[in-house]
Amino acid sequence: MDDRPRSQRHPTGKLTSPLIVAGLGPGTLDRTPAGIMEVVLDPRYQVILRTRCHPAAVQLMERREVTDCDDLYESAETFEEVYEAIVNRVLGMSGAGPVVYAVPGSPLYGERSVALLRARCREQGRSVEVRPAPSFLDEVFAALEMDPTETGFTVLDGRDLPDPLLLHLPTVVFQVDTEIVIDDVLGRFRRTLAADTPITVLAELATPDATVVTYPIGEVPAGVAGPRTTLFLDPPGTGLVGAIKAMRRLRVECPWDRRQTHDSLIPFAVEETFELLDAVGRLPPGSPDVEQPDYVAYTDVEDELGDLLLQVIFHSNLASEVGAFDVEDVGETLLRKLVHRHPHVFGDVEVEGAEQVVANWRAIKAAAKPLESLMDGVPGSLPGLDRAIKLQRRAARVGFDWPDARSVVGDVEEELEELVEVIDRPEAADELGDLLFAVANLARHLEVEPEIALRRAVDRFERRFRRMEELDDLGSADLARLDALWEQAKSEE
Repeated sequence: MDDRPRSQRHPTGKLTSPLIVAGLGPGTLDRTPAGIMEVVLDPRYQVILRTRCHPAAVQLMERREVTDCDDLYESAETFEEVYEAIVNRVLGMSGAGPVVYAVPGSPLYGERSVALLRARCREQGRSVEVRPAPSFLDEVFAALEMDPTETGFTVLDGRDLPDPLLLHLPTVVFQVDTEIVIDDVLGRFRRTLAADTPITVLAELATPDATVVTYPIGEVPAGVAGPRTTLFLDPPGTGLVGAIKAMRRLRVECPWDRRQTHDSLIPFAVEETFELLDAVGRLPPGSPDVEQPDYVAYTDVEDELGDLLLQVIFHSNLASEVGAFDVEDVGETLLRKLVHRHPHVFGDVEVEGAEQVVANWRAIKAAAKPLESLMDGVPGSLPGLDRAIKLQRRAARVGFDWPDARSVVGDVEEELEELVEVIDRPEAADELGDLLFAVANLARHLEVEPEIALRRAVDRFERRFRRMEELDDLGSADLARLDALWEQAKSEE
């Protein structure tokens, strides 16, 4: 009869050597729990250290023979490769006898190799005993004299910051181990935080060399980075979350914001949309796929996007007041729509190109909202050029379309001739409308946004006319002089 514990048996009945994953605690060995000290000093166990770069690991190496994995960090190209190699080493050595895999701090926090090891053992039907220890988080909050359960908190890996980076809770950043990492972390923070925002640098906690220093975020020395360096930030309201909170406060404290309704905000949404179009129109054509991006123009686009986002936040806030939905619901609805309409990305549907993506999108949308006519669903409040394009695209789905752009040019010429025939009669307005509709159709075939093209043309006219005014007194110039000034302004561009 086998007297070995079940934890040491493979499902097939074969015996397996004990495998223990243990935390060394946040600092020196005197902070390592007694139960863990007992096993890591037990000569029957092989001890494998993830790294020797830790105070407790250094002290343990002075007391017994161990194997470390620092050589794997030097030979691998990515951290994932390092962690896979560590797991292979631990499992390989555990085949020869009992093993303790010891990691800094707690094995339950920030230890990717432990997660991979446990997953691999589950696949093999092998048990792993995990012995937790105090983590660096315990030391961080003790040093800050802070109870994180009162406010909540966020823990981030300095080597792998999330995108988007939403700073709205007290934030701890670990693995700030190199100057490159700390530069990246602080650079991301400074995108939304003022230069005088305080940030605390905690290093070598749970050792006699522990330091806790607070700097303005714009003055943190790069040299504070190290294997046992952690950053702490208690951010003010910033970015998207900050804007949402600010809007809610304005709704309570600002007389103008308090009196707004969904209806009263409509003109602002329209105005902000056109201001955004104006800013986008100042970008180099084809942006962002251009050789040299115009970052000055992008600054205007960023500003106008913020103004338009305000309308989304404002309407969402009004809706939340009656319990209809909130901005989080808006985001979730959008997420579900994106996932549902992109099965080639989020599912197992295969597509051959962008055209098939559009066809799938239309089919999925039509199934969700059946239309009685292809003309349904195009808002009558759209600007004329945009509405014309959308309706033409709908008609093109059933083949009611010109074959190419050159064919549309003939239609434009024909409409122009019809306008000339009635130029002095009331029906000229209708013929002009037909001409504009044909021009919009030509823009569609050329894959040019007519609104942006027209805005750029208007901008060119304005710019050249202003130059004419600089060159001469237009009020006293005859037509020939005006034409000459125009050609000069045009040539200077």
